[in-house]
Amino acid sequence: MSTEDNKIDQIIKTIEENDLKFLRLQFSDINGLPKNMSVSLKKANDIEDIINDGLLFDGSSITGFSSINDSDLLAKPDIDTFSTIPWRPEERGSCRLICDVFTADGKPYEGDPRGVLKKSLKLAEDRGYQFNMGPEPEFFIIKKDENGKYIPADNAEYFDVEPLDQGTDIRREIVLGLEKLDFNIEVSHHEVADGQHEVDFKYADALKTADAVITFKEAVKALVDKLGYKATFMPKPFFGINGSGMHCNQSLFKNGKNIFYDPDTETQLSQEALYFIGGLLKHAKALSSILSPTVNSYKRLVPGYEAPCYIAYGLKNRSTLIRIPASRGLGTRIECRSADPSCNPYLAFAVLLEAGLDGMDNKIDPGEPTEDNLFGLNSDELNQRGIETLPTSLWEAYHALEKDEIVKNALGSYVYNQFYKLKTQEWDNYRIQVFDYEQENYLNV
Repeated sequence: MSTEDNKIDQIIKTIEENDLKFLRLQFSDINGLPKNMSVSLKKANDIEDIINDGLLFDGSSITGFSSINDSDLLAKPDIDTFSTIPWRPEERGSCRLICDVFTADGKPYEGDPRGVLKKSLKLAEDRGYQFNMGPEPEFFIIKKDENGKYIPADNAEYFDVEPLDQGTDIRREIVLGLEKLDFNIEVSHHEVADGQHEVDFKYADALKTADAVITFKEAVKALVDKLGYKATFMPKPFFGINGSGMHCNQSLFKNGKNIFYDPDTETQLSQEALYFIGGLLKHAKALSSILSPTVNSYKRLVPGYEAPCYIAYGLKNRSTLIRIPASRGLGTRIECRSADPSCNPYLAFAVLLEAGLDGMDNKIDPGEPTEDNLFGLNSDELNQRGIETLPTSLWEAYHALEKDEIVKNALGSYVYNQFYKLKTQEWDNYRIQVFDYEQENYLNV
């Protein structure tokens, strides 16, 4: 019996033992929002046909997918992604498989974000590398006040405990729910801002991690909703307090060894690590469009709230775009701090990898690390050091993407064109709005 047959048998056994009656076939749209179709399982081995044949669906109404005149697509499950769904009723419960998307004639669909990442990972694999990713997605737990306006659910601060931290029991339920989904949770805690929280899970290969980020956000929202609150991964939901990031910790392994680690250098960073950093810095402006993909993202990337604004790297420096955490050996990693949890993790991890590989291929020197607090430097001091700023708006970011062939090629022409079109529409829709701020300041002009 093949390994795949063994896995299918184990899935059937789990369905029978847990009396599971519904199977969700899940994929994501171009924005990273999960989409699914639910199939009724009349008998447990119905799932075998679905795994082998997949399920046709209409892709014309999925954001960033097919046009209406060429809309037949095929969702084919990845059997390594099977899990039960702990926030659904246990009796006659539900399970889930994440799918790759194909055209009706069985070819990989170029608009599938998961396929974009798999294509990039193949480039690393062809060089003998495994690309690992450890994200740190932050989120807010919010509630409505007496006027129906959303506000943070508590006023606690970093690492606070109850009674200030009203989220202790909520995080407990989140962690227990995620562990049922086989997440390896490392730590959970209250974050800096009112109502802000973080639950970190162990790094893994980038495809598994991207699947996990989609599942994480879905699970957190569902579990918090059951407790009478709302969870949001909006980058900057409230003015005047920190926004939510999703720091991306990256490493490359070859033959079981972390190639970013070199015990014989002063910093214990390898030359490959430095070149990888060079690639990230070179492509930082275009990367911003994918890592920080919404109008709201750029209200987080401002001085004073621990979010990066400047294109530089440091070893321990949390004011730089790229930071190298203190851990060495297998734990050596490169942390990109500009990403936020509104990004599509499949696209984000793909462009980070290809930007880093470009740095390695072309031996891009990142220069010396910066250990000063960049938030304390004025524009002249930054210019003297040759430190540029990240885009300050979505408009700047997608125009930087327009000029960057490495990042565009990582996305592929179809996804790039769809993404670019959606982002220009988003900016135009935002640009023509009239906000309370404007009425408060300009009505008397």
